[in-house]
Amino acid sequence: MPAPVDIPTTTLQLPGGGAFPLVGFGTWQLRGEECYAATLAALEAGYRHLDTATMYRNEDEVGRALRDSMVPREEVFVTTKYNPRSGGDELAILDQSLAALGVEYVDLWLVHAPDRRNEEVWASFVSAQQDGRARDIGVSNFSLRQIDRVSDATGVVPAVNQIEWRPSMYDASLVASHRERGVVLEGYSALRGGSLSDPVVRRIADETGRTPAQVLVRWHVQHGIVVIPRSSQPERVRANADVGGFELSDEQMTALDALGRP
Repeated sequence: MPAPVDIPTTTLQLPGGGAFPLVGFGTWQLRGEECYAATLAALEAGYRHLDTATMYRNEDEVGRALRDSMVPREEVFVTTKYNPRSGGDELAILDQSLAALGVEYVDLWLVHAPDRRNEEVWASFVSAQQDGRARDIGVSNFSLRQIDRVSDATGVVPAVNQIEWRPSMYDASLVASHRERGVVLEGYSALRGGSLSDPVVRRIADETGRTPAQVLVRWHVQHGIVVIPRSSQPERVRANADVGGFELSDEQMTALDALGRP
């Protein structure tokens, strides 16, 4: 049997009542049986947060893995996303996502990208939250100005903004601005953009006896930023989240933060 994975259990409370795990499993670019096997491996390793999207075309596989894992539905935080550029009816597509995932609701539904119809789309999201099909609602790739516009238009602030994020993109003022609005910052592509080979990341990995990927995930956790690493390889799926047993020092955190400064 594989060794137990020490995944941080810290969650962030969302307005709709959801407990949002800081560490989740991303499924971007995973398709078919590869997606199914990787998602199942994640759930078996102890992940309790899955991230998918309609445009990933893998909601069926994610849902099948969730059912086959035998993990109770209420223990897993499920996120999917709607792409407004698809031109489809928002609520009808949410129903299709629910059917594909085999669930009655999603814990978080995100607008995948901004569009000229932002306010109209967001109004549909508010409706989905009100009728219980989405426990919480948020956005992805939105600027602060776009967040403010949809908030002002509906009176409902997005619970989450999922954006590309890693040490080389660190911006303390952006983090603070999200928190001032009560918006949880969630990062994707944490292990991309050359981060795994960055000399500072590799030095800290050597100092801690951890992998570069674990250093990057741990950096997110200590900042209170949600992170969704992805891999198709079961051993890496397990290793990426095995970050509960160590901490980065203040000096190491500062060195990583400095990668985002010009």
